Amino acid sequence: MTPTGHPTASSPQQQHRVEISVARVKGIRGNEVVSSYSTLLKAARDAGLLDRCRRFYLILLASLGLAKTCLCAAFFVIGDAWIQLLIAAALGVLCTQFAFIGHEAAHNQVFASRAANEWTARIIATFLVGMSYAYWNDKHGRHHARPNGVNEDPDIRPGAVIFHNETLTNRGAPGLVFAKRQGYLLLPLLLFLGYTLHADSAKYLLRPAPVAHRWIELALLTARFGAYLTAVFLVLSPGLGLAFIAVQTAAFGFYMGGCFAPNHKGMPILPEKSRADFLSRQVLTSRDITGGPLMTMLMGGLNHQIEHHLFPDMPRPHLQKARRLLKDHCEKTGIVYTETGLRRSYVIVIRYLN
Repeated sequence: MTPTGHPTASSPQQQHRVEISVARVKGIRGNEVVSSYSTLLKAARDAGLLDRCRRFYLILLASLGLAKTCLCAAFFVIGDAWIQLLIAAALGVLCTQFAFIGHEAAHNQVFASRAANEWTARIIATFLVGMSYAYWNDKHGRHHARPNGVNEDPDIRPGAVIFHNETLTNRGAPGLVFAKRQGYLLLPLLLFLGYTLHADSAKYLLRPAPVAHRWIELALLTARFGAYLTAVFLVLSPGLGLAFIAVQTAAFGFYMGGCFAPNHKGMPILPEKSRADFLSRQVLTSRDITGGPLMTMLMGGLNHQIEHHLFPDMPRPHLQKARRLLKDHCEKTGIVYTETGLRRSYVIVIRYLN
């Protein structure tokens, strides 16, 4: 990455294309390029790529439900033994897989009815994952509207990790020293993401400002954590119970954060109130991860991040076809389409954060 947040190119030609694209983002694009998104959207709709895949999601939900039932049964059969930490890690992985479906339902990808999607996302998020749907929907909606926008995208706001140079001067000397090595601490910090998501959900629901269905979500979260903690300490000794909770929450946070981190980190940072058009903003600030159907299942479709940002209500099974359509469109319009392998993406992110 360059100091300004532009992606490091692998060749002078690619660097030139990136600079041209980023320069276009800083102003208003020509009408021809701006209106090309309408053409792209129509092509995707005509190809059936925005049609719902309800059967896919119902089968996936049933499969994950069966897997969780088996893990819970194993938990009670095994009893107070340290091998339960493997069950804890597996449950953390399953929580993330459920979170992916909740994310897709929140984007209206699962059902034709908005209400059905919303309540599916709310129940999955609160009762199965332990997160507030209202909190996630608010935060994630702002991210989609202004990805990598300074003071606009909550995913790059100042926190434990510094994502853009505008926040460096507020940290003092110790903060600057940490920032120069923070990339190496990214993956260890993800182990604590689960705790952060649980805590931030509670804070959001308990804030004075209005929150839709606040009491329903609080009730579902209370039921979820009440049943979870009761089962853990009913079966396990206190020490092992605490270790079980720590492993399960760490696995959830690490897996969740590990799938979201490669999508935008290390991509161009846009100034506050940037007048970039929708197409350029979404494509230039996002990165796809290669790997085929297995990677799509592993990352819950987040590997097709560019397609997801341009077509947020497109079901997961259609993203691969949209990728081919979009790459051709970007080639014609001169917008740089970025994709790389998963391992390479982490190298890029770590170098950028450092």
